[in-house]
Amino acid sequence: MHISEGVLSGYPLVVGAVGAAVGVAVGLKKIEMNDIPRVGIVSAALFVASLIHINVGPVSVHLILNGVGGIILGMQLFPAYFVALLLQVLLFQFGGITVLGVNICTMAFSGVIGGYLGRYIIKRGIQPWIGGAISGGTGVIMAGIFTAMALVFSGDVFIVTAKLVLIAHLPVVVIESIVGGFVIAYLYKIMPSSLGVCKR
Repeated sequence: MHISEGVLSGYPLVVGAVGAAVGVAVGLKKIEMNDIPRVGIVSAALFVASLIHINVGPVSVHLILNGVGGIILGMQLFPAYFVALLLQVLLFQFGGITVLGVNICTMAFSGVIGGYLGRYIIKRGIQPWIGGAISGGTGVIMAGIFTAMALVFSGDVFIVTAKLVLIAHLPVVVIESIVGGFVIAYLYKIMPSSLGVCKR
């Protein structure tokens, strides 16, 4: 769900850059020394997952894992995405430097929303796999909406593209919900503290 260079107008680029800077700053402030390995592992998973693309009509889709990352890291997801997406730009030319802020915001902010929703569900005593599934699915849905909004704010010519982005990622919502459910249920079983929750 990367947006490429030269696509967006100035308004979403500025909003994305400011939002990413604030998010990364807040996330870095929340990172303590013992959090660094966990943030690094999630960042690596985000980097690898989005390298595997599947073409769906005129667009390509890939695993995002932002909801899973959000439930594990919270606001620390912003610096994790910053590293992952910056390396993708530098090594594989995915996305671009000028749109880096927008891509960070669309992925990390939606992941944080999904993550906090998942944590809330688990803390309410509901099955962890349900929290993980909702977190994974919410992350993809919100990322699709934010990406579509960035395209629409760049001109009416991108309205069709924005709709295609949303439609193409509907199967990814299902897949990410399943993956999120399994991952979070497993982590809750072996290390509930990694999710910011305690077993009841």
